Amino acid sequence: MFSLGGHEFLKMPHSIESSISFQNDHSFLPKRTTLFPLLLPGKWLINRTTTKPLKNNKDTNRSLNSNKPCVAGGWAITLLRECARAIFEKNPRSQQLLWVLNELVSPYGDCEQRLAYYFLQVLLAKANKLGPHCHESLKLAMEKNYCFDTYMKLILKFQEVSPWTTFGHVASNGAILEALEGKNKLHIIDLSNTLCTQWPTLIEALAVRNGETPFLKLTLVVTDSLQKSIIKEIRQRMEKFSRIMGVPLKFHVISGLDNLGELRKEDLGVEDGEAIAVNCVQALQRVHVEKRELVLDVIRSVNPCIVTLVEEEADLTSTRNDFIKCFDECLRFFRSYFNMLEESFPLISSERIKLEREQWMNISGALTCHDENGGEYRPKKGTQWNEMLKQAFWPSQFSDDVLSDVRALLKRYKIDWDLGLPQSTHETGIHLKWKDENVVWASAWKPS
Repeated sequence: MFSLGGHEFLKMPHSIESSISFQNDHSFLPKRTTLFPLLLPGKWLINRTTTKPLKNNKDTNRSLNSNKPCVAGGWAITLLRECARAIFEKNPRSQQLLWVLNELVSPYGDCEQRLAYYFLQVLLAKANKLGPHCHESLKLAMEKNYCFDTYMKLILKFQEVSPWTTFGHVASNGAILEALEGKNKLHIIDLSNTLCTQWPTLIEALAVRNGETPFLKLTLVVTDSLQKSIIKEIRQRMEKFSRIMGVPLKFHVISGLDNLGELRKEDLGVEDGEAIAVNCVQALQRVHVEKRELVLDVIRSVNPCIVTLVEEEADLTSTRNDFIKCFDECLRFFRSYFNMLEESFPLISSERIKLEREQWMNISGALTCHDENGGEYRPKKGTQWNEMLKQAFWPSQFSDDVLSDVRALLKRYKIDWDLGLPQSTHETGIHLKWKDENVVWASAWKPS
């Protein structure tokens, strides 16, 4: 037996790690090198020698990662599904399946072993009816081991090998710049939790814009406890970067909120004459399902010129009350994510382990917690967001110039990445595709 927070779990033989363990940071593992460093959003955060950019200075080198195939869809998917169903049906056979899985999984193995390892930890918590408790323990452990510089280096490494985040940054920035063209008093309301890594490239674009350099107010809405602890560092670096670029910046922070559902129009500090853009990168998926309409009402109330929305392509909202359907959707989505990491990082990689452990949090929240008790990760598919947003906004299609920028970005990476365009007049937004499967959806909207 082993104990977690005063509760006892069945200890499986030869277990590689305990269910909740952040003891090892794996800093001894060899680092992956990049032959062609990419000029991606967020570089400013650790670059101490930032200089003002020249026009038309684009790096479009394709990364030279190996093309090793990996498919996580064999024994892991079969056993995990069978085990999840047995736990849900309270079948005693679940103990045997948990035991078998424990003998096969590893957080340091191949794609299937890693995927199965993290899902196994969640199933153990589910079987012992300790899902919310274990999820909270995960969050506390991550906060205890958090380091701003280390986390930013992890983000930059991820951006070098994958367009998972930068796809949405490039698409959103392009739409925002076009919508605010010719305006001199700009106000961007950022509801995302991306630590401002999106904005350096936009500020660079404003610095070389024809005509008078505009004044920019950036309002950052902070609900994540980790962000609250390092917001001073982000402010200092953003203000320093904008001075170097020659773009006047007012950095406004809204904190003290537990979630975006508590946001009110008066909090946003909107002033007369401002051209407003609202940016939501993987933000609404972390809003309580019943409060999403309220957040959209607040966004609409500031009369924005443009609203950008980027979300991961997984339906963990409509399936949230059906454990088996939710489990299958989690497996489908995170199989692609873990497969992407497999082909983007070496087998022995501290960055890969950290990224996988971050997703452990999301898997745990989706499968073991009710929304009000920590299940804050509830993405929807683009078609579902589309139906919801059309009640308040008009869809705004990305221009050919923005699509060209997105395609140029994808050329930096492996050929398995692709751009998915709308297939009918009823569809809105664009998709980032990994091996022909949609993984991220980006869209732009204007007031109706």
